[in-house]
Amino acid sequence: MAAALSREDLLEAYRRMKTIREFEERVHVEFAKGGIPGFVHLYAGEEASAAGVCMNLTDEDKIASTHRGHGHCIAKGVEVKGMMAEIFGKRTGTCHGKGGSMHIADLDTGMLGANGIVGGGPPLVCGAALAAKMKRNGGVAIAFFGDGASNQGTTFESMNLAAAWKLPAIFVAENNGYAEATSAKFSVACGDVSTRAAGFGMPGVTVDGHDFFAVHEAMREAVERARRGEGPSLVEVKLDRFYGHFEGDNQNYRPQDEVKNIRATKDCLNRFRDRVTREHDISANELDAVDAEVARLIDEAVEEARAAPDPQPADLLTDVYIKY
Repeated sequence: MAAALSREDLLEAYRRMKTIREFEERVHVEFAKGGIPGFVHLYAGEEASAAGVCMNLTDEDKIASTHRGHGHCIAKGVEVKGMMAEIFGKRTGTCHGKGGSMHIADLDTGMLGANGIVGGGPPLVCGAALAAKMKRNGGVAIAFFGDGASNQGTTFESMNLAAAWKLPAIFVAENNGYAEATSAKFSVACGDVSTRAAGFGMPGVTVDGHDFFAVHEAMREAVERARRGEGPSLVEVKLDRFYGHFEGDNQNYRPQDEVKNIRATKDCLNRFRDRVTREHDISANELDAVDAEVARLIDEAVEEARAAPDPQPADLLTDVYIKY
């Protein structure tokens, strides 16, 4: 049975999704202006996945992300202004300007980091899940990965280890249909990534990643199972990204008008607004107020990031070695 979500829960879910969307749309603009160093990989269009997963988690739970990690960060509670400063490469950033977009992390909120290595997150999650199991603190660890990483040996090895050791780990395959420019129809032999779960003796399910409620419910069941000590699960979230693999990607591999049609018919924010205003005690005006608050936050984040100091040469050797 689906768990009831309160008005406060629903408004928080919308806030997280809207913050991700506005953050990514603004990064898209700022990157085009030349103000952001390095590569960025935008999460716009996939917001229901990150929010649906992370609304089931606490700060004590851990997540490992991908190169497309901004949405996971925001959904897990990483501070938005610190994130923007980090992406701008500034000293006030979450990682003091040293991680940038692809390696942003915040251990205080349980965000183990975005990762430039395809399939780099699942092994980290096994370690975090083992720690939670040894401490008996009820914690869980979540690995986000894409359809490309679903074919990596690190991912298979991690799922096998988690199942063999009955770890409280959940593997979330965000299948947006493309591994860079390669269609999943060409590279993923089984069709649904979730069917691979049977080979590791764990439950597997595929859900509509444009539907926050479907993602949230599938993750609720997986998280509760993990907290009970019953081991890992695989949740495949099928969704679509609005932008290219990276900023500057001309997306010639996508059919004409594919993104236009996705925005018009599958936008997870529009679907969420429509459902909660019809079925729950939430008005369009309340959601519009959230929109306005988020817009102000993103404006402030960009202004402060632009004005923030750059790292200095002396900062190069800090945060490199841990001292006990």
